[in-house]
Amino acid sequence: MKKQITLKDIAKELDVSISTVSKALKNSDEIGHDTKEKIQAFAKLYNYRPNNIAISLKNKRTRNIGVIIPNIVHYFFATVVRGIENFANAHGYNVIVCVSDESFDKEVINMEMLANGSIDGFIMSLSSETQLKNDYNHIREVMDQGIPLVFFDRATDEIDCDKVIINDREAAYQAVNKFVNSGRKRIALITSENFLNVSDERAKGYFQALREHGIEIAENLVLKLPYIDIDEKVVQKFFSQNKIDAVLCVNEVFAVQCMRFVQKTGIKVPEDISFIGFTDGLLSKYATPSLTAINQHGEDMGEMAAKMLVEKIESEADEDTYRIEILKATLVERESTVN
Repeated sequence: MKKQITLKDIAKELDVSISTVSKALKNSDEIGHDTKEKIQAFAKLYNYRPNNIAISLKNKRTRNIGVIIPNIVHYFFATVVRGIENFANAHGYNVIVCVSDESFDKEVINMEMLANGSIDGFIMSLSSETQLKNDYNHIREVMDQGIPLVFFDRATDEIDCDKVIINDREAAYQAVNKFVNSGRKRIALITSENFLNVSDERAKGYFQALREHGIEIAENLVLKLPYIDIDEKVVQKFFSQNKIDAVLCVNEVFAVQCMRFVQKTGIKVPEDISFIGFTDGLLSKYATPSLTAINQHGEDMGEMAAKMLVEKIESEADEDTYRIEILKATLVERESTVN
């Protein structure tokens, strides 16, 4: 099926602004005769048709914001949604939340469902399958309709839009520094696949810290697991075959489960082995021992994402400008590390 040409396509092809294209197609007197004629001829040649949904959204706001999160297992995403709702509700917007369950297909379905006139804009964190496929056409199509989008946490450089993230690489770097400063040298990384941008950034911070401290990088001390499910046999083999005195985990689920496993084998935490995990959630606070964690400030991230989206929705500017907000993560020290 041939892709329908958009205002954005015409503007790019003729090197004019989207506003100029829109006014020319409406036969506005603000646009010069030659420019208007050129734009109208180009639109006719490529059978341009105005998107009625986008026009409806522009002319009549729904006061609804669509939010798509990858899963509801991790505490972090719940805190982001809370932050989004806090800001949105305070500014007269409702929030509709959909869960992609880490599925590309569900993400596409969620976007198509909400983009039919139900919402004024999207806030989303990409599913793991979408990042694996590296396929973002469904997102481009929505943005081409004039619907604004803000990414949080899991984002991609393939899409130009507003983004709010944390300093993942620096946070991992500081966590490894914490281990090294307490005398740990056999530091492991338990992570997910590198196609997840956050996991990739955290791995880079881990390797950077090891290099700067002159600690040999041992590939056997890096364990990659599926994002949610943990195979206990794989974990058992990893800890039984390697001498490890500290572990950085890319999420608190990995950290708490691995910490519980090593304790069952008689290894003491933090005396024999220390743990740090990303996301300072309830699991971190109530684990035994309590987990030293990297607080990603999910609620602040949600509020920032909602603020960026509402500003975009209510902006009268014709030109598309985007910004990236980077929040600073915080290391919360507890019982799983040596002070």
